[in-house]
Amino acid sequence: MSIGRIDLNLIKVFDAVFEDRNLLRAGKRLHLSQSAVSHALTRLREVVGDELFVRTAQGMAPTARAIAMADDLRSSLRRIEATLGVEPFDPLESARRFAIAANDHLTVVLVAALSRLIAVEAPRIDIVIRPSTRIDLAEQIDVGRIDLALGIFAQVPPRLSARTLMTEGEMIVMRKGHPATRRKLVLPDLARYPLVTVSVGGQEEGAVGGFILERGLARQAEMFDRHALEEALSGIGATPRYRTTVPHSLAIPVLLRGSDMLSIMPSSLARSLAAGGDLLMRDPPYPSVLSTFRGVWHSRNDHDPAHVWLRECVVRAALQVAQGP
Repeated sequence: MSIGRIDLNLIKVFDAVFEDRNLLRAGKRLHLSQSAVSHALTRLREVVGDELFVRTAQGMAPTARAIAMADDLRSSLRRIEATLGVEPFDPLESARRFAIAANDHLTVVLVAALSRLIAVEAPRIDIVIRPSTRIDLAEQIDVGRIDLALGIFAQVPPRLSARTLMTEGEMIVMRKGHPATRRKLVLPDLARYPLVTVSVGGQEEGAVGGFILERGLARQAEMFDRHALEEALSGIGATPRYRTTVPHSLAIPVLLRGSDMLSIMPSSLARSLAAGGDLLMRDPPYPSVLSTFRGVWHSRNDHDPAHVWLRECVVRAALQVAQGP
């Protein structure tokens, strides 16, 4: 293959179709018609001798050859664009769409703050939130369908980059009028009253120590530190009662109302739920565990101006959340 046969625009088309899996959406991003995108793929197919993408009911599926070449090819494209300074990113004018992976807790407290920032600084930019609890999160970052993943990660592989957003402890939430609100919360209360907890995967899903490891990325499976709780209770010869386990934190308020259950959760979520007035939060009666929330993205986007801007916005939104109301 002669490098002289390669048109950089063909690589840009490959990049867009690989990410969007759709000719129409890729064309809109590149300001090309669907037929122009299809024609570009035909030219690229002739160069590399592979179909690259196959039309399916779910969209344009990449072939094994396309998947194998995608990472290096897309990284090279980003470096070329950064070096030449082409397509400067202007948030006021850009109509890009970013896909962010987050659980419902971070969607409520962090993405909400991010959305307010973007509405002012980049009114044409769209944000799509996808569940960070999906089993194929690392793969989705690898193929470019997730621009930024937010959460607690115990392990981040070298091909991905990460940035600390905020660190916070845990709080205990209960309904207003709960018997434990009449006095200071004590450790035996966590054995006396049953718990409602959030878990998106146990040992049956491969979770180890509260984290699920997939393709080198270890993401949090439970929204509280089970080990810290059980170790504290074992000191008084007691064990917790996990009465209800749910996959979504926003189910907690309705479960707490009208019951004597307690729930352990990150302090930012506790503040958000208690703001409604019918739930109360209390400090845990054992050393509060600190959790660090990070943003994770693929290293090929380290120097992409649009991605850099997005990450800075997320950092500013996290600062607002950490400072509280």
